Amino acid sequence: MEYKTTIRITLLLTAVLLVMGIFIGRLYRVQVSASEDVVSTTDTYTFLTHVSAARGNILDRNGTVLVSNRASYNLTINDYIIYSTQSTNRNLLTLVNQCNEMGLEYTDHLPISREAPYVSTYEDLSTNWQSYFKTFMTERDWDLDMTATSLMKQLRDVYRVPEDWSDEDARKVVGIRYELELRHYVYALSTYVLSYDVSSEQLAALIELNIPGVNVETTTIRQYNTTYAAHILGSVGKMTAEEYEVYKEQDYSMDAYVGKEGFEKAFESYLHGTDGEKKTVLSADGEVLEETYTKEPEAGDNVELTIDLDLQMVAEDALAAHIENVRENGLSTSSNSDNDGTGKDAEGGAVVVVSCADGSEGEVLACASYPTYNLSTYSEDFEELLEDPYAPLYNRALQAIYNPGSTFKMVTGIAAVDALDMDPLQGIEDEGVYTYYEDEGFTPKCMVYKNYGLTHGMVDLPRALSVSCNYYFYEVANQIYYKFGHTIDPIDEVAKAMGLGESTGVELSEAVGYRANAETKAMLYENDQQGFYGADALMAAIGQSENKFTVLQLATYAATLANNGTRYRDTFLQRVVSADYSELLKQNEPEVVSKLDISDKAMNAILYGMTLCATDTAEGTARKTFADYPITVCAKTGTAEHDAGGSSHASFLCFAPAEDPQIAIAIYVEKGGSGASLGPIARAILDAYFTEDSTQEVTYAEGIIN
Repeated sequence: MEYKTTIRITLLLTAVLLVMGIFIGRLYRVQVSASEDVVSTTDTYTFLTHVSAARGNILDRNGTVLVSNRASYNLTINDYIIYSTQSTNRNLLTLVNQCNEMGLEYTDHLPISREAPYVSTYEDLSTNWQSYFKTFMTERDWDLDMTATSLMKQLRDVYRVPEDWSDEDARKVVGIRYELELRHYVYALSTYVLSYDVSSEQLAALIELNIPGVNVETTTIRQYNTTYAAHILGSVGKMTAEEYEVYKEQDYSMDAYVGKEGFEKAFESYLHGTDGEKKTVLSADGEVLEETYTKEPEAGDNVELTIDLDLQMVAEDALAAHIENVRENGLSTSSNSDNDGTGKDAEGGAVVVVSCADGSEGEVLACASYPTYNLSTYSEDFEELLEDPYAPLYNRALQAIYNPGSTFKMVTGIAAVDALDMDPLQGIEDEGVYTYYEDEGFTPKCMVYKNYGLTHGMVDLPRALSVSCNYYFYEVANQIYYKFGHTIDPIDEVAKAMGLGESTGVELSEAVGYRANAETKAMLYENDQQGFYGADALMAAIGQSENKFTVLQLATYAATLANNGTRYRDTFLQRVVSADYSELLKQNEPEVVSKLDISDKAMNAILYGMTLCATDTAEGTARKTFADYPITVCAKTGTAEHDAGGSSHASFLCFAPAEDPQIAIAIYVEKGGSGASLGPIARAILDAYFTEDSTQEVTYAEGIIN
């Protein structure tokens, strides 16, 4: 009996000692630190801090710095020092009140509203901070379902906030204390930064408070040296939990800043440097005694783009001026299409310029989307940008897919010559209304007949391109449809080789779109059992039906025509150089993606027709812009019908010089009314490319059909 009692007493004492050990260990973690990076004595305090490396610069092809870094000052709090004072809460309240007085935002992720009656703001936190809060509650053995009011009471007690303090003052201090304590539980979190990017004036006012443990951390912040190219440059921000799962394998700290979109994201591996580590020794009263790097930070590499800032500026300005002018004044001559619009309802648009010059094929020289926004004020303007009905955050150059309209007709023309073995100079009589499918109730019309009751008369392939005769391409498509077993496979094969409905290979996220064919129709209309009919073939041949491509793909298509059927992978990256510009790390080279064997007969007819489009002073649909241009331009206009109501969409393709193409351009304006009206935008870009100083004033052409 006595033996059993002894065993029970021994077990009881052991359990008591174990529980005491757990509480003592937890108390130590809460009041001091669990980090092995901290060493303290009665006289000094030594700790290690993470030092973020500066990101590399982003430059245009000519060396103009588009995105760089500027010095920034963050205000940090050292918990060891501030807790060693006799007035921790009072000092924190003084600090926060000074921040509020200056309108300086400070970091507080405690999921409790800042004013009583307290409510939970847990759902407003990012997934990362929700996870951190759960860790905090678990470490304290507190119920996650505790109400905000109960939690606030618990925290006031734990942090010994005076009972006579107001709810507002108590909440301010409790939020800061929570942030400090959280870093003892979540070791991936770095030193607590009270406020980021503090101005020198604000910094001086805060330092004058002379509060122990308040330190200044020098870092860098992204600086945008241009208001252009917002849709492609992108921005940086703190990692999400999902991103951390990827970047942690690359030794990123959990609170690292990474590229969120655009080039900042696409070239993250080059731009993000190697972070460092700094050892700091403080005296008992917070004075810095020693600072040394245990690991020097290494800045990221510099990325040189294919973008030409001068061309980018011209493209954006000309596009914006055109759309704003059309919205206000409309086109000088209405297209009078079924949509019965004149362009006053124009919404947005895009311009893409691609090089076809030897050695730089596939390089994107400009990529503009309108409306746009300012990256420097992106965060402040975000909500307003989201609510804008014209969707300025939408990258129309890479993400939007559109019917190309008549700009597609070169595809059909090549298929006609090389698959049907049609003589490109063989005439087809334009009768205005195509009646082959009249019994089925389908009688498409040539646009000139629809708008003016006229016909083009006898047309061959070059003239059909120049005047954009739908009737000619209806007949060609019908012949292909019947010769190739009720398909338009030859047209589809040419379109694919030209990059339409295919990935361009660029480093940014892009939509792919799709080509009009039986497979696409089956995919889009799963319950449609009718198949791919002659009517589908006719509409596809003139760039309607389910043909939907990005503006970048249209520019690639134009460049591929300029290169006689050789398609290159598109790229925004010219080269990567080291942080000090002393070493070339990567040089991009042109990469052939596909080659289409186009006969000389077909190619010559296409080039002649596109040249006539720009130079034929009587009929060419782009004549008002380029008939007097000193450089011979190959062009094609397009006006695409759609189901959204209002004016037709407007499209335009060109490349120049016709004899030795250097540059290809694609332009698209939603509800722009007429493709011919976009010619002046292209002319302004060509002026900027072929002359040192562009003096061409952008004028507005009449709304010639197609």
